[in-house]
Amino acid sequence: MKGLSNLITQILGLLPARQSSPQPQAQIQPPSSCPDYSSYAKTRHEPFSSGRHALPYQRPAPPCRTFNSSVIESFITNMSTIITDPDLYRLFENTYPNTLDTAIKWHGSAANNSAEELTFIITGDINAMWLRDSANQLASYLPFLTPSSSRDSLASLYRGVINLQARYLLTSPFCNSFQPPSESGIPPATNSAASSDTVYPPYDPEKVFECKYELDSLASFLQISAQYHGATNDTAFFGKFQWLEAVQTVLDTAKAMMTPTYGPEGQVLESPYTFTRMTTRTTETLANDGLGNPVARDTGLIRSAFRPSDDSTIFQFLIPSNMMFAQYAGDVADIVSSLTSLSSTQPGLTNLSTSLSSLSTSLRQAISKHAVISLPTLLLPTTLNSTSTSTSPESEKVYAYEIDGYGSFSLMDDANLPSLLSAPLFGFVSSSSFNDTIYQSTRARILGTNTNPYMMLGPVLNAVGGPHAGPGMAWPMASIVRIMTSEDDEEIYAVLKELVGSTDGLGLIHESVNSWNEKKWTREWFSWANGLFGQMVWDLARRRKGGVLGRSYQ
Repeated sequence: MKGLSNLITQILGLLPARQSSPQPQAQIQPPSSCPDYSSYAKTRHEPFSSGRHALPYQRPAPPCRTFNSSVIESFITNMSTIITDPDLYRLFENTYPNTLDTAIKWHGSAANNSAEELTFIITGDINAMWLRDSANQLASYLPFLTPSSSRDSLASLYRGVINLQARYLLTSPFCNSFQPPSESGIPPATNSAASSDTVYPPYDPEKVFECKYELDSLASFLQISAQYHGATNDTAFFGKFQWLEAVQTVLDTAKAMMTPTYGPEGQVLESPYTFTRMTTRTTETLANDGLGNPVARDTGLIRSAFRPSDDSTIFQFLIPSNMMFAQYAGDVADIVSSLTSLSSTQPGLTNLSTSLSSLSTSLRQAISKHAVISLPTLLLPTTLNSTSTSTSPESEKVYAYEIDGYGSFSLMDDANLPSLLSAPLFGFVSSSSFNDTIYQSTRARILGTNTNPYMMLGPVLNAVGGPHAGPGMAWPMASIVRIMTSEDDEEIYAVLKELVGSTDGLGLIHESVNSWNEKKWTREWFSWANGLFGQMVWDLARRRKGGVLGRSYQ
């Protein structure tokens, strides 16, 4: 075991030295003759892995990859010395580089400033850029992010996404997904589902793909900003271009969405955002002519009209998104504070930092006050490879998924991030969450056999799903998060074995998979979920879970 530990240390030592790179270079885009990856991903390509699943090799040929990173390639190659199962390694090999291989649709500069990098990242089989997805797609490569001025670096990709997200937010801060920047020359994508939408404030469909207000979209801009700064300490970057204006817009939008439904005397207050869609799916529109269901006054929480799944909320105080915003608002407050020492010419930095920090603190207090639910009786349910129960008073406190401030709440979780299950991953619950009784009680309930309406059970995949794909459709993303929030090697092994066997022989992570039929799934090309699988493998290595990675998954 000591030899394996030393080997993992060597693999983790692949992190490059933090040094500036030479003169910027342009990233070469793939030729137009390269196949469309949506079609490519549906076909099995040789060579096949030698395991019983015979998983295909699904990476595009090197000239057809949208971005190349030598350090990522080295990491993938060297992980073969830790991952001994051929099917698990092939799944990792296919998935981890998927965003770099297929989703960096364009990487260039702003038309009015060649120094301003821009990166347009598509979500996969949908030719648009989601704020949430693009932030998380790059988060998969965060361990390898180092300072660099090269346009051919991961740092440049990060800066490009941050700059483009800032532009998007200044254009339409209530929207969640956007069209290619005009500089790219890529034509806007058609969104037929949005053709009947009535949205306030109105938006330009030439710039916006869809305009569902989701609090986590705002938080995702804060997230990628905080992660870039934490990895590079490149404070000066944030004083350039439009980042500060975008942060102020995020703060203003979040505060506006703290508006309750009724004023002190019962008058209906004007909502900063409304949305209606002609649809047969209730999750695609908002109740009450676009207002959503009412929320109470004086909760200190921020409304979210839609969930990170793009489904409408039932109760608009969506707790995982408030958790995420609270965490990253505090982190970004520190960046703004650091900028004050670099620039005395930009007024208002201290006020902006203080406002972000204060909101972060008040959100945490509001969540503790309103979203921790004490249940009169709670038996922690049986989960996969676990037979423990608990009836202690502390175990009866759990986080609600959504609340309205009037006393109504929803006890569930959804697979999409941020979720309650993922709270430790974005830092709202500390890394010692395994001793946090409220989180552990919540986690047990989420994964229980009869305590979460969207926990899907079956012989193929046991995982949280959600209304987006419907009952019976488990999301591999939730299985990945389950692994990343577990210290139990046997739980990790069992869930990982399910993931390896649930790709329908295509060797990629799908959006959802039927728990009883692996051939019924959604989305052949879901870049974020692919990268998250690789991120999970990295995390297992980081946590010295080499014993799990070295086991057989046949």
